[in-house]
Parts: sequence; structure tokens; C-alpha cells
Amino acid sequence: MTLTQQIITIGLCALGTMVTRFLPFLIFSSRKPVPKYIQYLGRALPAAIFGMLVVYCLKGVSVFSGTHGLPELLAIAVVVGLHLWKRQMLLSIAGGTICYMLLVQFVF
Repeated sequence: MTLTQQIITIGLCALGTMVTRFLPFLIFSSRKPVPKYIQYLGRALPAAIFGMLVVYCLKGVSVFSGTHGLPELLAIAVVVGLHLWKRQMLLSIAGGTICYMLLVQFVF
């Protein structure tokens, strides 16, 4: 890419990010209540996205070869255990990621 193309790309990415951040505030003003379906999406989508991420992360795991999915299973157990213990999402995600990376680098 040339310098001009890089500048245009960065500018478009920044513009796209700003539009997606500011658009909800422009569409849904504080004077009117938020529609029920938007409230429903706000409650339902986070869990659906996490479910989709779990499926995506585990799609390539083979239980019949290699490590038989043991590092993934142990990391998932760490995530669940940390979340049940502390109820802090970032701690659970970071703990599971660190556990998985340590397992695949040093154990399996």
C-alpha cells in the first residue's frame, strides 16, 4: 500500500468506529424509552456471542487424536471455576487463556 492508501484506510476505519459508537446515541434519544426488542437484544446477544465463541474455539479440537482435547477441557474448567468463584468476566477469560497457553506450551 502506498502512504495515501494507508492514510485513507486508517481514516475510514476511524470513521467507521466513530459511526458505530455514536449512532445509537443519535437513534435512541434519552427523551424516548428504548424499544422492547432492543432491550431484549441487549440481554440476549452477550450470551449468544459467548456461546458462538466457544463453538468457534472448539471446532478444530479432535478428541480422537493428539492431546484428545485435554488442554481445552482443563482451560474451560478453569474458566468456569474462576467465574463461579469470583464472578468477574475478565478474570475468568484471562485465567482460562493463561491456563491454556501454559498447558500447550509446557505440558502437552
